[in-house]
Amino acid sequence: MERILSWHITPADADTTVEQFLRSRGCSHHILTHLKRTPCGILRNDVWAYTNERLCCGDLLTIRLIEEASSENIVPVKMALSILYEDEDLLILNKPADTPIHPSINNHENTLANGVLYYFAAQGIPFVYRCINRLDRDTSGLLIIAKNMLSSTILSRMSASREIHREYLAITEGILPSCGTIDAPIARAKDSAIARCVDREHGERAVTHYKSLVHLTDTASKIPLTLASVRLETGRTHQIRVHMKHIGHPLIGDFLYNPSATELMQRQALHSYRLSFCHPLTKKELDFTCPPPKDMMQLLPDHIFL
Repeated sequence: MERILSWHITPADADTTVEQFLRSRGCSHHILTHLKRTPCGILRNDVWAYTNERLCCGDLLTIRLIEEASSENIVPVKMALSILYEDEDLLILNKPADTPIHPSINNHENTLANGVLYYFAAQGIPFVYRCINRLDRDTSGLLIIAKNMLSSTILSRMSASREIHREYLAITEGILPSCGTIDAPIARAKDSAIARCVDREHGERAVTHYKSLVHLTDTASKIPLTLASVRLETGRTHQIRVHMKHIGHPLIGDFLYNPSATELMQRQALHSYRLSFCHPLTKKELDFTCPPPKDMMQLLPDHIFL
C-alpha cells in the first residue's frame, strides 16, 4: 500500500521544522521513523529532506507512506464485503452478524480481517489491517478500516477523544422510557472470560445515552419491545448490552445477557447504524447510515426507514 501526501507551505507554517510540521498533521514518532527509513520518504521541493530542516513559505513538502508487507497471521479469504465508501485513506464497511472482526484461537479464516486482506490481495496490494471501531461478533453494521498508518493514527486519536460519533439501533425488552442516560461503570464479571457487568467498585466509567424510537406491542413473543437509538460516550466491551440489562431492558436475542429471549432473533438485536466524523486528512465532514439487516427489520414497522 502506498500513500503520497503533499503540502504547500503557507506563511503560517514557515520557519517550522519538517518534524514540527508533520507532527502537526498527525504523524507520530513511529510514522516519522518509518518515513526516515523509506527511500524518498520525505521530500522538500523534490529533494530528500531531514526532519530538522526549517521550511520556507512556498516550499512543497511531500511524504511517501509505503508498506510492502501485509498483516502477518491473517489469511486472505474470499468473502462478500459490503463496502459503503472507500478513498485513499479509509474504508466504511457494513459488517454482517456472525462475523468476528479479528482472527482468534477458534476463528482463523472466517473474520472480516480475512475478507479485507483478500480484497486487497486480489488487487495485488499489500495491506495492513487496522480496524478503528470494534463491534461484537454478532453486532452488525458500520465499521471504519484505516488504509494507511497515518489515517489509522489520526482516526485512533479521534476515537479516543470521542470525535467519532456512533449511533446504534437496539431492540430491547419492555417499554423503554422516552430518553435517558446510563452512567454505570463496567468490569469483567467474576468467573467469566467473556461476560461483563456493572461494578461500581472495580469498573471503568461507562456512559450510554438512549432514546426510544418506536414501541412494539404486537409481537410474536407477546411482550412489548422498544426500538431505541443508542449513543456511546465511552466504548467499553459489551457496553450497550450490559447497560440495557442493568436498567431492566435487555436486548432481545442476547444469549449472554438475556438467554431466555432468543425466540425472535438468534443474535443480540444491535446494529451500528450511523457513523459521523471528520475525515482524518481532508477534514471533510462524513456521515454514513446503514439500515439494519433482515433479522431486525422483520420486527419493525415497514415505514421506519423510508
